[in-house]
Amino acid sequence: MNLFTESNLSSEVLQAIGDLGFVEPTEIQKQTIPFISTDTRDLIALAATGTGKTAAFSLPILDMIDDKSRKIQFLVLCPTRELCLQITKDIKNYTKYLRDIKTTAVYGGSSIMDQIKSLREKPQIIVGTPGRVIDMINRKALDFSETQWVVLDEADEMLSMGFKDDLETILRETPDTKQTFLFSATMSKEVERISKNYLTTPHRITVGSVNEVKKNIKHEFYVVGYRQKKEALKRLIDANPNQYSIIFCRTRMETQEVADFLMQNGYAADALHGDLSQAQRDTVMKKFRLKNIDILVATDVAARGLDVDSLTHVIHFSLPDDPEVFVHRSGRTGRAGKDGISMTLAKPEESRKMKQIKAETKIEIIEKKIPTGKEIIKAQVGGVFEKLLTEHVDVIDFDESLIPDLSAFTKEQLVSQLLQFQLKEMALYYQNSNDLADQKFGNSRDDKPGRRDRDGRDRDSRGSRDGGSFRDRDNRGDRGGDRNGGRDRKPKRNNEDMVRFFFNLGKRDQLKKVDMLEIINKATSKSKKRADIGEIEILDKFSFFEIEKSYKNEVMDGLTSMKFRGKEMRAEVAQ
Repeated sequence: MNLFTESNLSSEVLQAIGDLGFVEPTEIQKQTIPFISTDTRDLIALAATGTGKTAAFSLPILDMIDDKSRKIQFLVLCPTRELCLQITKDIKNYTKYLRDIKTTAVYGGSSIMDQIKSLREKPQIIVGTPGRVIDMINRKALDFSETQWVVLDEADEMLSMGFKDDLETILRETPDTKQTFLFSATMSKEVERISKNYLTTPHRITVGSVNEVKKNIKHEFYVVGYRQKKEALKRLIDANPNQYSIIFCRTRMETQEVADFLMQNGYAADALHGDLSQAQRDTVMKKFRLKNIDILVATDVAARGLDVDSLTHVIHFSLPDDPEVFVHRSGRTGRAGKDGISMTLAKPEESRKMKQIKAETKIEIIEKKIPTGKEIIKAQVGGVFEKLLTEHVDVIDFDESLIPDLSAFTKEQLVSQLLQFQLKEMALYYQNSNDLADQKFGNSRDDKPGRRDRDGRDRDSRGSRDGGSFRDRDNRGDRGGDRNGGRDRKPKRNNEDMVRFFFNLGKRDQLKKVDMLEIINKATSKSKKRADIGEIEILDKFSFFEIEKSYKNEVMDGLTSMKFRGKEMRAEVAQ
């Protein structure tokens, strides 16, 4: 199948995708569409994001749906609201000429009553996020008893977000006779496990290597102490002018802090993370797609569903734990035949993690020094000319009589004067700032975890605002006090039995360990059995605590309705 017209797709579907400009299928579409059209087996399809997976699984199914039936026949599950809305939009475009086929999106962050109302139109296709789908099942608003096809899209991401139990609950609501199609960018152990439990002798399609390393991306990394991370980020941005980039962070709070730092320093930047409302997320994504902002600071999860082909740079402000996630992030640049640059800010203690990424991905990642002030100004001059020569468009009628007599200047002097005017503020900034390039990080006492700045801020590396690895367990600080809050002591649990949470309040909010214990107890008060609580770390602006894994969802749900000294509380699983 080299052209869509060579497939068995109906004339209505071909007309709809023709309106969208579809002519030649992508590799995943070439292999998947004929399989789904003719085979009754389950399917595992591994392909990178942005390869056309939605069309690959939906086009052949649309032709098989019974448009006379008002039962739900086709279910697509995906990890984020953005991806849910994107898939829904795509399927509605594909069914443009299939008038009797209806598609409804169900996702969190929007009125559940409005979505229930839309379900009264009896759609045959549901696209949803796991949490909201389960809410709908519990309200008897969704019935999957006659569902014939189930797609788990971005399955790796759903599992990494903790949706394993939700997926299993939903799949149990569907008939055993259904076909299940699992689409993923990576084949993690969790994806392998769920495929064995819920897929029957599946056929496997792999397009290229899973998260294949692109040859047209240059990889660089910069070793920098945690205290200098934001300043180093600013220098990398200034040394690479005219960039259109995504900066990846580990946590929602870190994402917002980095975005705030950039905006306060005059950059056209914004944040994309799970704490934003749906309307806010839509606004940020629209601004980024329209290039009203040219720097997006995002978590891995929030960036799913954002498909942009013209990114020049990807910056890893914090390293992911999984090398495949590193490749997936980096692969967002260097698309559509263009070159891209992936830059990583690595703390000295992350050298082992960098070696692991290099070894497992076979990527050549070149260590470089943070650019000096002189190097940055030189790059900025080049950026001015690049923009002038590539983006120059005459849009106004220019009156030459407005130009003063410039005969006293040579061409070089005139250009110099204009550059001095254009880059004055940045040049003064770097003249008055120390370069980071020759600093040694990790050797001085100032960079060791557990110490404090002169203003008293806690600088423990695991509680750092740069979102360093939350798995590090050394230098935990004060562990005194009764962690069980007066309960009978139990044998210490293995780390595998516990989950570690990031909590948004800390010492500055007058939070103490006894308060943290009371908060956890209240959040889990509905349980008949009290949860075991592990380590509690109260840092300056935020905290960490450990609790039995089985109480994870209860903690997150319980905190949303509580406040501490009038402040809203928020917890998320530390990576």
